Amino acid sequence: MLKTNLSTYNNYPFHPGGNALKRLLWFYINAVFFKTSLIPVTGFKVFLLRLFGAKIGKNVTIKPCVNIKYPWFLTIGDETWIGENVWIDNLVITTIGANCCLSQGAILLTGSHNYKKTSFDLITIAITLEEGVWIGAGAIVNLGITAASHSVLTSGSIATVNLEAYSIYQGNPAVKIRKRVIS
Repeated sequence: MLKTNLSTYNNYPFHPGGNALKRLLWFYINAVFFKTSLIPVTGFKVFLLRLFGAKIGKNVTIKPCVNIKYPWFLTIGDETWIGENVWIDNLVITTIGANCCLSQGAILLTGSHNYKKTSFDLITIAITLEEGVWIGAGAIVNLGITAASHSVLTSGSIATVNLEAYSIYQGNPAVKIRKRVIS
């Protein structure tokens, strides 16, 4: 029986974007200004994200202790809220629409590994959160997921399939429990 052999790991064809200096600068800026509760100023964070290539809409709120892997792969629409301790592990394009809410501790994962290969190859697939999506506290959105307009992933749930528009999903794996009615 074959075994995993991490000495053969190769993340080809993945490329993290930018050059080595840009990635190194972002690593420290992310640590100093984003992953801390000492800098609560959203406007400065938005400025830094744009400086590093993120496309950020108007009136975006970014709370303390947010971790963003690569801003050059990030798009955030107008009036969106990114809560405390959110982790946007965007190895590839991650699109967050307007009027979205990522609650405390939510995680967006665009990467994983191929457990069927001895070399444990990297797999990356984009995530899209359409307009009005709410990702609850501690919820996880896995790679390749599209959360359609105004869908909800409840607290602590894990999205492993696409979320239908105006629907509420709960559990691990998350399943549709009812329609979302906005009044």
